[in-house]
Amino acid sequence: MRKFDLEDRLVDFSVLIIDIVNSTPNSKAGNHLSGQIVRSGTSVALNYGEAQSGESSKDFIHKMKIVLKELRETFVCLKIIHKAKLFNKEELILKAKMENNELISIFVKSVETARRNMNK
Repeated sequence: MRKFDLEDRLVDFSVLIIDIVNSTPNSKAGNHLSGQIVRSGTSVALNYGEAQSGESSKDFIHKMKIVLKELRETFVCLKIIHKAKLFNKEELILKAKMENNELISIFVKSVETARRNMNK
């Protein structure tokens, strides 16, 4: 996978999160979780952009770990939204959870590879 493919994938994921937020019911819980997930779910693309300009290998790894942290936070938030049925279109939630899981796997491997390369 080329870095621009991953960047596009993260941008598409962020847009999917925005679509979910825009369809979340206007309730106290819906508003709270919408605010939380829009921050964590859109920050992944932005933080990945920052990682690409890392000043060192250590800085790159640090920023990639931030992306991973935000992906994990987003996944938990999606699980809460799903279990609480705070959605209009379940297929969006299922699609987001699957993509989120795949992105977590990609970033776990990327951080491991970057660490290994840094230690060589």
